[in-house]
Order: sequence, then C-alpha cells, then structure tokens
Amino acid sequence: HRLLRFIIIRMAEKNPADSPVGLLLEAVNFAAIKHSTQRRKDVEKTPYINHPIGVAHILWKEGGVTDLATLQAAVLHDTVEDTQTTFDELEKMFGEEVRSLVDEVSDDKSLPKQERKRLQIVNAPHKSHKARLIKLADKLYNLRDLTKSTPDEWSEQRVQEYYEWAAKVLRGIKGTNTSLEEAIETTLKTRGVSLYDPPEI
Repeated sequence: HRLLRFIIIRMAEKNPADSPVGLLLEAVNFAAIKHSTQRRKDVEKTPYINHPIGVAHILWKEGGVTDLATLQAAVLHDTVEDTQTTFDELEKMFGEEVRSLVDEVSDDKSLPKQERKRLQIVNAPHKSHKARLIKLADKLYNLRDLTKSTPDEWSEQRVQEYYEWAAKVLRGIKGTNTSLEEAIETTLKTRGVSLYDPPEI
C-alpha cells in the first residue's frame, strides 16, 4: 500500500489534468454537457450519456482496450452526430486522432436513414482498427439495450430487423476483437442471428 500511495502522490505532483485518467474524464464531462438534455428511446427514458459511457466501459471491461484515444472517442462518438458539436471543436479539445476516430464512426445525418444504414455496411470493412473497436462496442451496447428495454414504439419485427442489419455491419469487421465478437455472437443468437455469414443453401 505504501508503494501505491507513493505512485499516486507522484502522479498528482505532475499535472493531473494531463494524466490518462484526467484526459478521459475531460471527454466524459464534455459528452455529459453535450448530451445533457437528451434521453435514450428505451421505456425508462434513461439519460443519453449512459450510452457513450457504456460503450467505453464495454471496450475496457470486455474488450481489454486501454488506449486513451479509443476510449475518449468512444465517449464522444455521438457528439457530432447528435448534438451541435463540430469536428473542429473536438480536435481543439482532444486532438487530431480523437477527431478522426469520431469522424470514422459518425453517420452523415444529411442523408436519408436507409442510405446511412447501407453505408455503414459498405464502409465497415474500411475502418481503422480503433474505429472498428468502437463500432463493435457501440453495436453490442445497442443490441443488449434492445433486449433489456425495447422502446415502446418498436415492434418485434423492427427489433429483429435491427439485429439482422447490425449483423451485416459487424460481419465486415470480424477479426477485430475476439472477446467483443464472442459477446456479440451470444447476443445475436438470442434472435437466431449470427455474426458469421449465413450458410449457402
């Protein structure tokens, strides 16, 4: 315990704002402010910030991801898409790499919804490794959320269609993280869907 206390004190003597924990908390705080008025579509209408924090938690806890930029981008991944945040703002606050990762996982909201969904399938295989990790964790969180608390306006058919579409996106990034992919496969199988290509008939 003395050694641990010594390490903590030594870290605190440096600029704590520049520590990995401090930089990650800056991203969490930034996202919390940006998403402060938003709610998820689940029955409980949970705060939206639960989602990006949950995605980062999945990456760390289940995927073994400790890379700071990846975790920051996971926390920030919906800020440009769903709030008034700009990419320039992200770059100024968190650097070029985080900006680039958020850009990779953001949809173009000016496009129709079906086109955005189609492009996710088409573009998934061309994402960077870190962006793929965020995609895996994001989809895993959403799949679990739909199972745990389906939005009132969602029919069983709509939930099934989401599972099937998500599987199509994720098939393009197989081989990125075994632990996350196993967790996704377990979740998909609850509705008869698989991460692996359907067998040819």
